[in-house]
Amino acid sequence: MTSTPETETEQSGACADGVDAGAAEAEEAAADAPIDDRETRIAELEEEVADLKDRLLRAAAETENLRKRSLKDIEDARKFATRQFSEDVLAVADNLARALEYVTDEARADDERKGLIEGVEMTLKEFSSILERHGIRPVEAMGAPFDPNLHQAMFEVESADVAAGHVMQVMRVGYTIHDRLLRPAMVGVAKAPADDQT
Repeated sequence: MTSTPETETEQSGACADGVDAGAAEAEEAAADAPIDDRETRIAELEEEVADLKDRLLRAAAETENLRKRSLKDIEDARKFATRQFSEDVLAVADNLARALEYVTDEARADDERKGLIEGVEMTLKEFSSILERHGIRPVEAMGAPFDPNLHQAMFEVESADVAAGHVMQVMRVGYTIHDRLLRPAMVGVAKAPADDQT
């Protein structure tokens, strides 16, 4: 059977009417749905939204924490990358200081040795200044209370002049790098005389 333009128009109109009728029926069914079902669905959707918000907030907080940790790791890497080199170089400062410890007043008065001694002193002073610029500072030890986080006790000596538990001799200067211990100070610690311990 051949269809005429009029027949096609009627068929398309019937289809459109069918779709419109289907949509209208769905709307009516939704409107006729019990109120309890709609409220249940609304509650489910609100719970889902709350869950998604919570997940989003947690993800944002985790991302921020990761960013802060990464920045701290980068900063620490920058500050402490030269730690091993710095520790090795401290031997130079130790040797210069040790050389100056053995200089006598007689040697300082000798014109021939005076220039050499002053040169060593200036070298040590400049070296200390360079260390300071790079965040490397000596640990305060002499006369300070013994601190196992900063000092390494090499021996104990009875002393009436220095308070017990305080540093009375520094055998090797300790250093920190950006407030982190680079090497401990090697120290002798005072203890109370035997007759005071009873």
